[in-house]
Amino acid sequence: MNPIVIQVIQFFLSLSFLIILHELGHFIPAKLFKTRVEKFYLFFDIKFSLFKKKIGETVYGIGWLPLGGYVKISGMIDESMDTEAMKEEPKPWEFRSKPAWQRLIIMLGGVTVNFVLAVIIYIGMAYSYGDQYVPMDSLKDGVWVLEKRIGDKLGIQTGDKILAVDGEKVETFGSVMLDLINGYSMTIERDGQVLEKEMPVDFIATLLEDEDRARFLYPRVPFIIGSIPDESANKDSGLKIKDKIVKIGDDEIAYYDEAKPLIAKYTNQQIGLEVIDESGKAREVMVKVSDSATIGVVAGIPNEWSDLAQMGVLETKATTYSFAESIPAGINKGVETLGNYVKQLGKIFNPSTGAYKGVGGFAAIGKLFPDTWNWPAFWSTTALISIILAFMNILPIPALDGGHVMFLLYEMVSGRKPSDKFLEYAQMVGFFLLIALLLFANGNDVYKAVFK
Repeated sequence: MNPIVIQVIQFFLSLSFLIILHELGHFIPAKLFKTRVEKFYLFFDIKFSLFKKKIGETVYGIGWLPLGGYVKISGMIDESMDTEAMKEEPKPWEFRSKPAWQRLIIMLGGVTVNFVLAVIIYIGMAYSYGDQYVPMDSLKDGVWVLEKRIGDKLGIQTGDKILAVDGEKVETFGSVMLDLINGYSMTIERDGQVLEKEMPVDFIATLLEDEDRARFLYPRVPFIIGSIPDESANKDSGLKIKDKIVKIGDDEIAYYDEAKPLIAKYTNQQIGLEVIDESGKAREVMVKVSDSATIGVVAGIPNEWSDLAQMGVLETKATTYSFAESIPAGINKGVETLGNYVKQLGKIFNPSTGAYKGVGGFAAIGKLFPDTWNWPAFWSTTALISIILAFMNILPIPALDGGHVMFLLYEMVSGRKPSDKFLEYAQMVGFFLLIALLLFANGNDVYKAVFK
């Protein structure tokens, strides 16, 4: 199956699952408080529905516009903008007739379900899969900066050890990129000296200039020959695939990143290499260095941490959890993920960071899913999106759950309920704000697809 199709399927499956559960978070307390729910819809049904069926007092359906979903609660000004019913006298089963505390619970139900769902997913993943990670301090000779331009911007070099970000120790290599993106300062060790560095305010903008190169850090790896092209001048030199180069001329090397400047000293010359084959036997091979300072081989850079662990480059560790242990692990993961997302939003709302350029719409969300079917990745991404939905929906913007909560809290504190006309205008303003955000986010996706 086409990888893009697989991503699309996962995206719609995840989105549908999250929308239905979010709306159930409103639906269930509404029914418990004997509030009439007129509609329960997955996606929006502007003009027509793909499917609908009335059961009791509620119409259940699927709309054609996949921008979300909704429950239409009687006596409430919502995205349906049905103001005619609001002109009539309040009925006992209507939302506006219920005590403020009940209306607050109804409105908080969706975001509560989203966050609890994410925690449940993280608990299940901790119990089923545990944690596999690379301890940061196992990279004994520091990191490899793949993109020098980005490294120079950040102030980090190959061989540096990243000790902490914002004073917090970096525990795992897998977390270092997110820590750097969310951080403001870092502590590194270079040549035995500990240095404190401020993060450039526009560091995120630098990453976004070429997203394919944004993953600019990697563990340092040995120079192992992955392939020798037919057109290579050293095809018949005696070099073999999986040979490890350990010496160039008189200079010993441990890592691939050390090779280029040494090879460059012998441009258009012959040079002796010491290599070790798969059996561990060492030998010397004479090779020609091209005028572009290469030896005509392609390095084999392992993609699996287990392969690098076998080479002794790093260590991998795994943590397993009992069911009881997985509960606090899942809660901690949910809180940590929410905290990281809030930090990222802080960067986005600061124009000087350039992070707003990375805001994406549906295409960007779809790309979060892998292009092959992978259940751990699917559930991990679903949990992340669920937390994003929870936080975005609780923002105090009219037309979102948070906007309704804001007005309800005002009512509960002041004892005065905002007028229906005010709520109607607020809903319209919030709706236009959301449309503007939607256009901006998806416009970013189109821009990236066309111009990058």
